[in-house]
Amino acid sequence: MTDPLAPFRWLDAPEDGLDEVFCVALFPGLTPSEVLHRFAPGEAGREVAFAELWDVGDEPALEAEGGQVGVVQASGGSAAVEIGGRTAVLPECSARLSRGCELVAVARHDHAEDRFVYAVDGEVVCGFVPPLPKDGWGSDPHRIDAALRGLGIPTDPGGDRRAEFARLHPDKLPRTFALAAELTGVPFTRELTAFPFLTAPITVR
Repeated sequence: MTDPLAPFRWLDAPEDGLDEVFCVALFPGLTPSEVLHRFAPGEAGREVAFAELWDVGDEPALEAEGGQVGVVQASGGSAAVEIGGRTAVLPECSARLSRGCELVAVARHDHAEDRFVYAVDGEVVCGFVPPLPKDGWGSDPHRIDAALRGLGIPTDPGGDRRAEFARLHPDKLPRTFALAAELTGVPFTRELTAFPFLTAPITVR
């Protein structure tokens, strides 16, 4: 049986993926230029290689806690990457970024908490701290229940929370990215790191 998490396991190891603090926002149907203008209105951006995303600002991305975005063309849309940042999962920002479109954002933060956000046309539909959606928020958090169950993530408020957490935690990041791909049709796979990223300083707040 095919492992649905296999395309996203590369993100689990900081040394092989995007480091220990990052955010990826997926925008179905939008080009990199269209996405960049949502983060940085009026900016033309410049293209850099994946490895350069850590050094596109005035100081290293992790030390600066983000502030820059790199956008790459993906299957079905575009993916926006913030090394060291998490703009796309902040409620006010995810609402603004999703006006007239749809986005799903996943943030990893090894020194705080991870976060998942699904927003449509200026409204945060669902957000939660992976791996469990039971304490989630948003206008319609149950809209994604079918996708959650399809990936083995329980949606029933009952059950043994401790046991469910122990089962899901080891694969929480690849499972959350599998969920993001299921909802948007935009998989964030390792192959994307071979393509140029359109970068600019983030000005949306």
